[in-house]
Amino acid sequence: MQVRRVNDDDRPWIAEIVVGAFASTRVVSRGQVHDDATMLDGFVVENDGRPVGCALWHEVDGDAELVVIVTTYRGAGAGTSLLDAVVDYARANTWKRLWLITTNDNTDSIRLYQRAGWDWVAWHRDGVTDARKYKPELPERGAHDIPIRHEIEFEYPL
Repeated sequence: MQVRRVNDDDRPWIAEIVVGAFASTRVVSRGQVHDDATMLDGFVVENDGRPVGCALWHEVDGDAELVVIVTTYRGAGAGTSLLDAVVDYARANTWKRLWLITTNDNTDSIRLYQRAGWDWVAWHRDGVTDARKYKPELPERGAHDIPIRHEIEFEYPL
């Protein structure tokens, strides 16, 4: 796996995988709307020269949310490679806080985040239910046919 910074040539491909994972390019977390998350800064992970995932963040004054992390090549370390690259970048740029939001149905990613050293710091009851007023295209059911209702917040100790 090779990780590199996102460039403008990546944006169409990123849009495809973000829509596939998030139902549109709009991402909502903790009431914050990112109208086109595909335009955020971040990393792409490649396998044999082909992009297989991305991690995109929104940083303000050293407080950064990892808004998107998605891969199309599961089980090969792409997600871990992206998380490691983001953490290294955060440390190199002296970010104060690095955090992310996931949904209660995202059990595979919840396991990944915990294995990678991220701390589960909050559970926001009905966070996704509330987000539907900004993003009505959010599905009612997700992975493993679990109803999607809650947001789970993770933070990486920098």
